[in-house]
Amino acid sequence: MNESARSFPPIAAPDARVLILGSMPGVASLAAGRYYAHPRNAFWPIIGNIVGIPEGADYATRIEAVLGAGIALWDVLHSCRRRGSLDSAIEGDSMVVNDLPGFLARHPQVTRICFNGATAEACFRRHIPLAALPGLAPEIIRLPSTSPAHAGMTFAAKLAAWQAALGHVGKPARN
Repeated sequence: MNESARSFPPIAAPDARVLILGSMPGVASLAAGRYYAHPRNAFWPIIGNIVGIPEGADYATRIEAVLGAGIALWDVLHSCRRRGSLDSAIEGDSMVVNDLPGFLARHPQVTRICFNGATAEACFRRHIPLAALPGLAPEIIRLPSTSPAHAGMTFAAKLAAWQAALGHVGKPARN
């Protein structure tokens, strides 16, 4: 039997300019109560490079840096049934989406939505018609998944793609 999973509330400052959307937190993240908690997920090393988060920083410091860079974090799905952490295990008929049109209405400065992987983008496009975003026209960019399950791309290639999409929001990248 597949387990029911619920996403976290969004992490966003009122002046957020970029919204990064995942599909649904994995088992490690849900257990920890933190976005991207799996130790092999490349999200925090990538974002840390872009916005200048010191390696080994605690979660509160990471969140503070993301918010300071104008980045908001959330997931397309509010809840679903899934066994394990893989997006491919999400039962399609169980998907309940978050109120993304409402979020964007409350955060009108968001001009770019970046998807952490193909599933997040596909869920968004399937469940959130662009007509539901009246007066809003954010740029939409699918980025390579930072999940350890997406092993077909090197860390360096993922970092380059994320830097191209987000390099303008943070501090200069560390070398």
